[in-house]
Amino acid sequence: MKVLPLALKTVTRTQPANAALKDGRVGPVGYALEFEEVDPLIRAFRRMVRELEYDVCEMAITTYLCAREHGAPFTALPVFLVRQFHHGAILVNKQSGIAGPKDLEGRRVGVNRGYTVTTGVWARGILADEYGVDLERVTWVLSGDEHVAEYRPPANVVPLDEGEDMAELLVAGQIPAAIGVEVDHPDVVPLIQDAADAGLAALRDRGHYPINHLVVVRDALIADHPDLAADMLAAFERAKDMYVEGGDLLPLHRRVMELTGTDPLPYGVEPNLAAIDELIGHAVDQRILTRRPEISGLFVPT
Repeated sequence: MKVLPLALKTVTRTQPANAALKDGRVGPVGYALEFEEVDPLIRAFRRMVRELEYDVCEMAITTYLCAREHGAPFTALPVFLVRQFHHGAILVNKQSGIAGPKDLEGRRVGVNRGYTVTTGVWARGILADEYGVDLERVTWVLSGDEHVAEYRPPANVVPLDEGEDMAELLVAGQIPAAIGVEVDHPDVVPLIQDAADAGLAALRDRGHYPINHLVVVRDALIADHPDLAADMLAAFERAKDMYVEGGDLLPLHRRVMELTGTDPLPYGVEPNLAAIDELIGHAVDQRILTRRPEISGLFVPT
């Protein structure tokens, strides 16, 4: 067996659930993580997908699913660092005649960055599942390209014209709605009112608790060091437990814990099967994936 390198080149954005890992209070046994800071974090996703630049990398879950379908040589740990609700991600210009989600049909709707961006996938899933929107009847307009260069979107996905700015188009009413943009203008409001409460209601009523980010490891490392994945998972788990047990939770995590009575950031495959399966379903329905992968094959056995 090869000698494990002293340090593994690692990218994960500092947040409460991994703070103890980043500051060295906990760590995997037998080797060190050499952290690189990448801002914005999405640049690390692209570097990992296209150039395999890191040994260990935080990644948006839909980027991972798409990359895996196209043969990316890395595999996920069931470490779900970021979760959030996306009911509030859809903004509309209130002068554009959009009275409710169904009015998006037949219109052009912006999507920040790429069609495979995880926030967009979850937001479109909400439109379809909770409001009956026919996603095929919407033209999705992108402000950027995809992390996975091999991916080809469906025909109702188009780019912005050269030089156009999505936020400016939304403010001007040239597109009536957009997902994932930040706009501060009196004419631009959330499509779904009381979005935070709507997200928690979806959790209570149907177990909807979206995953945004997980962690991937290069397959060559996993092959050379069979214990690596379990050691890495254990380290992330210890850091997260220190955060949860410390009691100083982010407002979303506190509300989820109050509602469910359980860990607001569960790791491992089994506690997250419903969320993973829901996202895969959206990715297939939205033609991001051509087929439904076996969940067990998406994660390193630990």
